[in-house]
Parts: sequence; C-alpha cells; structure tokens
Amino acid sequence: MTQQFKNKSILITGVCGTVGSEIMRILLDKEAYNPSFVIGLDNNESELFFIDQRFLDDPRASFHIADIRDRDVLVRLMQGVNLVFHCAALKHVILCERSPYESVQTNIIGVHNIIHAAEANSVDKVIFTSSDKAVNPTNVMGTSKLMGERLMTAASNTANKSNTTYASTRFGNVLGSNGSVVPIFKQQIKNGGPITLTDPEMTRFVMTVEQSVKLVLNSANIAQGGEVFITKMPVLKISDLAEVMINLLAEKYGHKPQDITINVIGSKPGEKLYEELMSDEETSRALELSQFFAVLPAFRDLHSDSVYQYNDLVTEHVDDPYISSEATLMSHQEIEDFLLQNDLLGS
Repeated sequence: MTQQFKNKSILITGVCGTVGSEIMRILLDKEAYNPSFVIGLDNNESELFFIDQRFLDDPRASFHIADIRDRDVLVRLMQGVNLVFHCAALKHVILCERSPYESVQTNIIGVHNIIHAAEANSVDKVIFTSSDKAVNPTNVMGTSKLMGERLMTAASNTANKSNTTYASTRFGNVLGSNGSVVPIFKQQIKNGGPITLTDPEMTRFVMTVEQSVKLVLNSANIAQGGEVFITKMPVLKISDLAEVMINLLAEKYGHKPQDITINVIGSKPGEKLYEELMSDEETSRALELSQFFAVLPAFRDLHSDSVYQYNDLVTEHVDDPYISSEATLMSHQEIEDFLLQNDLLGS
C-alpha cells in the first residue's frame, strides 16, 4: 500500500493542522513511504516555522506560506507534483456560521483553485478531506464541504486533458484534533468544571487522528476517480464521553468526580443533534469495502465506460445511511478503552 508514494513529489495543504501535519510526519518518518519530496503549505506563519524546524534536517521537506485562496501561488508550487492532499479548510461550525463569506472563499473557491492548479500541472491524483457534516448539511461549514466534494467529483468527470484523478474522504469527529471536544473537556475538568454540554442527547461518529490519516492515505491508493470514501466509525453520546472523562481525570487534577458538574448550554447555531455518514440518495450508489464505504459519482458522462473495481469489496448493495442517533452507542467501558488505547488524554 506504500508503493504509490515512493519517489513521488507530494504536496499537502493545511500542513499545520492535525491531519495535515500527521500525513507529513508519516510520509517522512516511515521508510516504507519514501517520497522524493514533500511540500507543506499553510497560512499559519508561526506554526509553519515550528514544523519547518522539526524537519530541518530532512532535505525532502519544504514548507511555504501560502493561502489556498491564491490560485497563482498554488499553480506555481504545484509544478512537478504527483500527488496532492488537500487538508486546508475552515472547520469550526460556529465560526463558519458567523463568517459565511470567508467559508465560501476558503472551502469552496479554495477547492476550485486546487483543482485548477492540479489541472495546470497534470498532477496524477488529488485527495480532498471532507466531513460527515457534508451529509444533509444544516450549517455553512457542512454546506461548503459538500460543495467541495461535488467540485472534486465534477473535476474527475471532466479531467480529459490532464488525466488527474480526484477523490474525497469524509471524516467523522477526529478526537484529539485541534479544537475537538476532548481537549476542551480535559481543560474544563482540570479547572474543576463545569463541563459545558450543548445537548445531552447529541451523538457523533468518532475516529482518531491515526484512523483519519489512514483513510486519506488508503484513499490515495485505491481512488479511481470521483469517489467519496468514508471510514467505518463507532458512535458515542457526547454526554457519555464527558462522564467517562470526569471519572478518568478528575482525581488526577485534584478534584472529586462528583464535584465536576455538567452544564447544558443548548445547541449552537447550525449544529445537529446527530450526524450521518451518507444521504439516502448516496446509499444507492455506494459500495461497502472492508474498512470503508465508497460512494461512486452520480454522473460519469466522460467516463461512462469506467468500471469501479476494488480488491476488498464486501457488497455492492448498501441500504443503511448510518445515522449516529440510530446506531449502537459505545458503552462507558468502550469509550474509556478507546481513549486510553489511543492515548487521547495525554499526560
């Protein structure tokens, strides 16, 4: 599965983010991948400096200040690149609700700029990182991510000149990532509470950073054009996560678990009580693989003779859209094991 990356030039946008930086680390630190060159782009100057220092002795690494809103810089930096992982985005629901125009500029026009630059440089493959919030979206962030997915699929259908392969990956909630609920709850427990909870019935699909990166890298290996790949994920209730974290961390920070209160503050604008992995319409064109679901393009005008084949096909018939509110929830013990086995609570 690592052969695709050997001696290839790779570009990662949003390289300072949780997923982008982990992709960078794996590509450069694990000998099995052995790319010839990895370019990291981000508009966060301070964090870019620190990640540049981390890989200072690796001649294969190159970091650049760049904004995906700038099409010209993307065209220039993508010269000679074989593979693009597009991780840069505005990802916080409430901030995107307050700044919808900025979300459009980054999450939609930014994707279009990536596609333009890839076509201009005949890049072999582009993998876009999306979100389960793109399914039947109720907020700006999810809507912009859905448009990003559709742009990628459309680019795949019209890539008759460059022969570039485009595909998307759809994430659940990446626990432990920057701004995720685990570090927020951890800090609130450390402060003695209270933990702020939007709704006690809220459920979410969850995955680790390692699982999300595995999804992205594996997608690059098996993508054939226009698909949306979705990893199979467990589901938990956010209130259960809060209770488990209180029991695990309260005494460590000098507090009694029973003294840490949970305050219900109500859902934020655009926030859903549950998430979905696929829409009902998407299930009709989805395939189940051993670790993922692959939603095939709805339109394949220029590739009508394309046959999507995967080595680990489980079934061609998917009839469950996988809604978190209807899924079997992780027990308290399963949540505890998940947190500890994946070292999500840190030191």
